[in-house]
Amino acid sequence: MLLMFRVKNYTSFKNESILDMRATAYVQHPSHIIPVDDKLGLLKTTALYGANASGKSNLISAMFFFEQYIFSQFINKKDSEDFETNESVMKMKLEPFTLSNDGNEASEFDIIFLRGGKQIQYGFECTPKEVLSEWLFIDDKKVFERTGTELSFGSKYQKILGAYKKLPAERLYIAVLEYFLDDEAKEAVLSDFISFFTEEYNVFTEILFESTVKGLAGMVGLSKKLVSNKAYRERVEHYLRLIDVGIKRLDIRAETIVNERTGKKTKEKVVRTVHDVYDEAGNVVGEKLFDLQQESTGTLRFLAYIQNIIEMISKGGVFIVDEMSARLHPLLTKLIVDIFSSSQNKKAQLIFTTHDISLLNYNQFRRDEVVFVDKNERGESSLYALSDLKVREDATFSKDYLQGKYGAIPILNYDALMGGEMNG
Repeated sequence: MLLMFRVKNYTSFKNESILDMRATAYVQHPSHIIPVDDKLGLLKTTALYGANASGKSNLISAMFFFEQYIFSQFINKKDSEDFETNESVMKMKLEPFTLSNDGNEASEFDIIFLRGGKQIQYGFECTPKEVLSEWLFIDDKKVFERTGTELSFGSKYQKILGAYKKLPAERLYIAVLEYFLDDEAKEAVLSDFISFFTEEYNVFTEILFESTVKGLAGMVGLSKKLVSNKAYRERVEHYLRLIDVGIKRLDIRAETIVNERTGKKTKEKVVRTVHDVYDEAGNVVGEKLFDLQQESTGTLRFLAYIQNIIEMISKGGVFIVDEMSARLHPLLTKLIVDIFSSSQNKKAQLIFTTHDISLLNYNQFRRDEVVFVDKNERGESSLYALSDLKVREDATFSKDYLQGKYGAIPILNYDALMGGEMNG
């Protein structure tokens, strides 16, 4: 579970910005909190609001880049036995803040999360060419700290890690350890770190998601369980019926698929939707199968989301989505938020950007669950929660937001706009 994510000097975030998932002492909506201990509770949902180009998507991009940068440096030992000269490091595009003449190219990222009963903090500072600093702490105890290529270790980890001090400037030390540590040492130092990102940390950026949906033709990121696990499929079908888009159930059958380019035939499981057919009196007289691409983009988007959500509610995870409400009816967005906020959810979190103000009310959210992303006149983005503004719990969030009381909305000169239209 995520406690905090911090970013500095990345895209529009020049100064340090922190997304804090720790709950305040508010008593409203107690079911919206995941209790950790007597002192700490974590928010199940965080909704990010702000004007277009305020930096909402940049925050999601930072969370995506952070994960991708780490794992792009991991090397499969089957592919190379020479760690130092291996050229498989994916060159991730690092975009520091550019609207300043200070010449600072170093971006900084930091995360704190809970996994396996441990609190883990990891972060690094890097330029497009090298890693400047890096750190890993477990339960507030230093595992290692790195400045340039110099390393220091916590007393508990000196014996395990002390032999691995040779460090290329352009590579993360966490990748060095993943490559060289034996299984026992890796279990002690890296197992929870790696499993958090591979099993719990899920980022859906708008650009990537749209390319997936538009190129669908039978692959909407369908879970293998959808085909193989009847109980799981029935849960997905339940939500599809709940949103009332006419889908009765899903049809799974093996079919022979011919590759148009090679002519090769393969047997594959094909997923289709089942709709009722009606006569003029409104009676059901049969069924009709639809290919997935015949469904609306909104339905496909919901289908992709709900598969991940069911898994996360069951196993735990962090679902991070840019523009979650795009192409979804407001009631569908509300349904997703309600699933995460419900008392049935014990260990999953939702972080999403949205412009949907129908959700922006005290019946839906606690004040610490609403975060605004604003950009100043110098093009610098910042984060602040509704709880930071000392807003009353019974305030009309959406009305006050549109009136500009919270900031993070477009500032429009209507007289100039209308005058320009009339004179144009």
